[in-house]
Amino acid sequence: MSLVASAETRTLLENIRWETFLEMADARSGSVPRMTYDQGVLELMTPRRQHEQIGRLIGRMVEAFSEVRGIEILSCASTTFKRWDLDRAFEGDESYYIAHADEIRPRDEVDLLVDPPPDLVIEVEITKSAIAKLKLFAAMGVPEVWRHDGTQLTMLAKSDGGYAPIGSSSGLPGLSAARIDAFLARRFDQGETALIREFRAVVAAECIE
Repeated sequence: MSLVASAETRTLLENIRWETFLEMADARSGSVPRMTYDQGVLELMTPRRQHEQIGRLIGRMVEAFSEVRGIEILSCASTTFKRWDLDRAFEGDESYYIAHADEIRPRDEVDLLVDPPPDLVIEVEITKSAIAKLKLFAAMGVPEVWRHDGTQLTMLAKSDGGYAPIGSSSGLPGLSAARIDAFLARRFDQGETALIREFRAVVAAECIE
């Protein structure tokens, strides 16, 4: 089954063995299509410009915010995070270690059987995924997930086996969904460099107050 929209293309494959998923992931050039694997179901997502622009701008704001506030982070971009014991794997649009950044920094590879999952996963999902991503993230222990539907950002924190909406980030205190949305809304009016420079200045001014 294939769903095509302006922002992304999704293809769903069923009855895929774990070993086949690993072979397909390794055979790619780069991280496209992005893969989500959930107990035999494999979704291939090829992002287009709108999807990539939103995800990268959110990522740049995370990086600018953490730099100004002096919060150490470790960017993992679209790294493939795998749990063979759960028969699940995912690749976010952006992902970060925050609380566990110092712990993960020396590792060339992350093994989720012994290492923690990323502290923050950012997902742009303009067309609906056929996989229940939040259930998958919860099973893999991701503490915080941000989801953007092309219009609005929703921040979610792990709670009682699922996720509950939060207005501001738990891992990056002081960074709210409303602020990110306000800057994203202006992405067609000015260049990315100017937008991120202004975002950084706003965050820096708050540190002085």
